[in-house]
Amino acid sequence: MAPQTGMQLFDPSGARKYLTVSERTAFLKVAERSPRDVRTLAMTLAWSGCRLSEALALTADRVDLAGGVLVFESLKKRQDGIYRAVPVPPPLLEALDLVHGVREAQARRDRGRSLRLWPVARMTGWRMVHRVMAEAGLSGPAFRSISCRNGSAMPSSLPPPSMPTPPATRSRLLPGKCGTRISLKIV
Repeated sequence: MAPQTGMQLFDPSGARKYLTVSERTAFLKVAERSPRDVRTLAMTLAWSGCRLSEALALTADRVDLAGGVLVFESLKKRQDGIYRAVPVPPPLLEALDLVHGVREAQARRDRGRSLRLWPVARMTGWRMVHRVMAEAGLSGPAFRSISCRNGSAMPSSLPPPSMPTPPATRSRLLPGKCGTRISLKIV
């Protein structure tokens, strides 16, 4: 039998490799209760489908607030300088701006090129995501950060672009903002 090529939804033993809609929902609900940087990383992985390393390399200048997209440098293309724009829901863009100061960074001379949204090593990012997954009760082959990346391959895992995006609810404090309560809650 010839080896299969392309993305596979199941591993060689038949176990599902990616999160279902309910697992993704549980993941995002746990992320809501996580520290702000963990929450925005989890939201970015869940809504954009990017690789963990692509998310960790994201800088403020690659967040297009007006266009509603995140621009990722593709890390698996075997050459530098290949980018893709990924549409994401407004609540994610709002969270990235509020938590990471994207607008402020983009107003600087370097337009935010020097501000990595998550200035942590890959292993630290992996631990952040896995804590959320463990608390959400996710286990098995789908218990990997890549399961968020390709969860969109599962039928109905994300609403189609024509559907309204989930509403945002504010409730967390931003440091140094005179007690303004801000957070996002995916419902």
